[in-house]
Amino acid sequence: MKCGRCWHERLPVKALSRLLVLVLLAGIALQLFFVGRIALMAVLNPESTAFQRSEAYQIAKTTGALPWHQQWVPYAALSDNLKRAVIASEDASFALHDGVDIEALEKAWDKNAKAEQRAAQLGNRLAATQSKAGQLKAQPAPAAPVRAPKIIGGSTITQQLAKNLFLSGERTLLRKGQELVLTLLLEALLDKQRILALYLNNVEWGEGIFGAEAAAQHYFNKPAARLSANEAARLAVMLPRPRYFETRLNSGYLASRSGTIVARMSAVELP
Repeated sequence: MKCGRCWHERLPVKALSRLLVLVLLAGIALQLFFVGRIALMAVLNPESTAFQRSEAYQIAKTTGALPWHQQWVPYAALSDNLKRAVIASEDASFALHDGVDIEALEKAWDKNAKAEQRAAQLGNRLAATQSKAGQLKAQPAPAAPVRAPKIIGGSTITQQLAKNLFLSGERTLLRKGQELVLTLLLEALLDKQRILALYLNNVEWGEGIFGAEAAAQHYFNKPAARLSANEAARLAVMLPRPRYFETRLNSGYLASRSGTIVARMSAVELP
């Protein structure tokens, strides 16, 4: 009886150990799969990315159509203006860091914390004002409308590429951890020119518009190799919210921010 109880007590431990080993092996196999995929990207262009497939599916589900405009062009055929503009706008230290810009992340964290603090203070002030007004009118005060603070990312171009190539849009610690691993693999297996070429040829610039060549043709009726500094800056400014700016090409913010990017482009170091 004693041995029987010991056997039953050990069984769940053994099963759990085997499960943990299987999970670990599956995780290692997944990372090796990513290593193989990224190594191939040194010489082969990906036909699509996880982000593109997800966006195309959502568009097709909503509209019944499948718009997909994309044409791969090599690094040398991409305008230096566009390379400089995107780096100036998205990742000023791209040529220098190893995939993760700690300083940019710290600045983004600090700005987000301050924005949340300002939003909370504004909400408290509005609530207090409306509460007094409600008391004077002997009516309950309405809830204070406070705009949510803008969240600043701080991700590098390599991190954005890792996410777009392989991952979903969910925000979890596990996904962020996988993003970090993929970022380090991209930096280890590919050079900076190839990383930038992959990014510029696959990033979204509007609904169903992927890559620099499709964007240049769509917005300026010219190849990506001939984009001017101002045109390249406008495309770079669109990147964080391409679908929003796609319908607001003449917005004051787009013009103002583009001027700022043009001024920064001369200081950008290209890989």
